[in-house]
Amino acid sequence: MTDITTTDRQEDRDTGLSRLLTGRAQVDFIGRSRQFGLITLALILVSLAALGIRGLNFSIEFTGGSSFVEEGATQEFTVEDIEAALTDLGVTGAIVQVVDDGAGAQVSTPAISEISGVDDLEVAAAIEELTGGEVSVSTIGPRWGDAVTEQAIRGLIVFLVLVIAYITFRFEWRMAVSAVLTLLHDVIITVGLYALIGFTVSPSTVIAILTILGYSLYDTVVVFDRITEDSEKLTSVSTTSYGQLANGALNNVLVRSLSTSITSVLPVASLLFVGANLLGAATLSDLALALFIGMTVGTYSSIFIATPLLVWLKEKDPKFAELKERAERGGAAA
Repeated sequence: MTDITTTDRQEDRDTGLSRLLTGRAQVDFIGRSRQFGLITLALILVSLAALGIRGLNFSIEFTGGSSFVEEGATQEFTVEDIEAALTDLGVTGAIVQVVDDGAGAQVSTPAISEISGVDDLEVAAAIEELTGGEVSVSTIGPRWGDAVTEQAIRGLIVFLVLVIAYITFRFEWRMAVSAVLTLLHDVIITVGLYALIGFTVSPSTVIAILTILGYSLYDTVVVFDRITEDSEKLTSVSTTSYGQLANGALNNVLVRSLSTSITSVLPVASLLFVGANLLGAATLSDLALALFIGMTVGTYSSIFIATPLLVWLKEKDPKFAELKERAERGGAAA
């Protein structure tokens, strides 16, 4: 029989996945940055096209309208039943959700006051007759949504300014520019996906988008911190380029980044698919959906966009451009 040595067993276990999980993988992120850049550019163009052509599907908090909440229904009904009852009254464009295993309903309609001959009480009475329960009514004007939008944009601008100031002070301006461009990418892709698929944008969505910016920034700063630490070894006579160093740093923290992302996305996925869909906690769906999309996009951008952008900016500096040329000559000679 052939003896199997310890070395042989180690080589058998030394797969690509094991190297990735143990931080020994050396994926050439920087060398493939052009391909990743083209993919990213395509995603951005599709997102912008979706925003321009389809637009966003805003909830009544932004557009104004009426909300009817049914709790404790005593009769069986379906979404189609409520929609038919509203259509008979001349109310169209309503969003109907059946909750609490059929014991309740949430109905959002355009402003009832704009529908001639119909008021909120008539609509509520029609829903009550169908469901056998009591309906609470609330009306929201579009000015409230305008105020939320204005505050969200103001908060985003303040956030980006603080990010630029902090990263410039802590690291350098090129890292600040790379981080901010990466954050803008996350916002565009997330909002573009909402426009493309037609997800409803509610105040919870806005809160979630602002939240994921901080999450994405954390991942990016972890990589930049490692790059800064490793770049102290570079000298004018080094044979390693800034891009090679950054690629090594990114590979070194890749496991940590992926682990953080997976452990963050899984609870959000549970909240979205189990809490919102299976258990009927519909009020959580907007928040969970935006968090799920944003965290996934943020993980992609922190790995494939932030560091390649930094390397591109850094190697515009003559000092690092010379290191790149020297490293390329050394590789060609080898």
